[in-house]
Amino acid sequence: MDDLSAKAAASAVYKVSPELQHEVEQFLYLEAALQDEHRFREWLGLLSEDVRYTLSTNTLAQVRDRRRGIAPPTTYIFNENKYTLERRVARLETGMAWVEEPQSRTRRFITNVRITGQAGDEVRLSCNYAVHRAAKARDHHTFYGTRRDTLRRNGDSWIVVSRELELDEFVLVTANISIFL
Repeated sequence: MDDLSAKAAASAVYKVSPELQHEVEQFLYLEAALQDEHRFREWLGLLSEDVRYTLSTNTLAQVRDRRRGIAPPTTYIFNENKYTLERRVARLETGMAWVEEPQSRTRRFITNVRITGQAGDEVRLSCNYAVHRAAKARDHHTFYGTRRDTLRRNGDSWIVVSRELELDEFVLVTANISIFL
């Protein structure tokens, strides 16, 4: 499916039960709370062993014909799997991640959660996010964007199978992204 078709499919209304919508939203809020509370090992437990976690930026390149679905290339900031995410958490736990000394204070906001599809024990969703990061006295930044997740039922809860985060920024104005978005 090309990029234009994927966006059209994501904008279509997909009917879900209020119970499923509530259950998925509660899972996303729990996940955000674990990250804000720096409970990263518990957060890793919410990720599947085959998770794909990507963060990309938008680009300033022009697209001449949007009808054909031609999109400019994506720039990846993160393109990770479970192993690399575990390594990032392990590094944070050592106290040797100097950019995180003192540890950043974060607040995550998840909004406009829309379930866009369901197949077997998996759901696809789209949502918007804002993550505010406050570190040292003058190091404050807020990241805004959209993301597309695939969740898989895991007993009474869910696990993240894939997460595609996209920043609204064209140019990163922060010195680093040492936090999980």
